Amino acid sequence: MSDDTAPSIFSRIIAGEIPADIVFDDDRVIAIRDIAPQAPVHLLVIPKTDAYRDVVELAAGDPALLAHLVATASSLADELCGGQFRLVFNTGAEAGQTVFHVHAHVLGGGLEEGHLA
Repeated sequence: MSDDTAPSIFSRIIAGEIPADIVFDDDRVIAIRDIAPQAPVHLLVIPKTDAYRDVVELAAGDPALLAHLVATASSLADELCGGQFRLVFNTGAEAGQTVFHVHAHVLGGGLEEGHLA
């Protein structure tokens, strides 16, 4: 188990401590390419705050930020994969969440058989 007081990898990417392939950056969210893509287009859209561990906490705590995250995902999907995409939030370790800093997976570009979001 990781130390909950240590900054997440996403906080470290946002701070510029760890390099990432950034495709979008504004004052509220950052979008990066996933390092282990599960589809031709696989992005992570990450709020710049680490106040929320998962999408349930984000929806309860800052619905406007959640709406901005989804709008950003949609805009990037329009640009990179014709607007057709899957938007996935893993919530909890047993559901596949490995980083407990809320983030959305944007998957598109012709999802192939066997690719799991």
